[in-house]
Amino acid sequence: MSKKAVFFHAGCPVCVDAEQQIALALDPSKYTVEIIHLGDNRARVAEAMAAGVKSVPALVLDGGIPLHINFGASIEDLR
Repeated sequence: MSKKAVFFHAGCPVCVDAEQQIALALDPSKYTVEIIHLGDNRARVAEAMAAGVKSVPALVLDGGIPLHINFGASIEDLR
């Protein structure tokens, strides 16, 4: 059974680069990856905040502590 990985981003160059280098590099036999573009899907900002995301890009593996990757935008800027 695979674990869930959620990659939150806002579409900025830092986010797109992180998506290509990190989120898409996860082993699909171990993780089901969901990529959420918060700039296009603002309804999911509250979900990201509830998961502890403070800035994007961020990766949340199996409901754990968010891994904040570089700094593209503050989650507050996406509200």
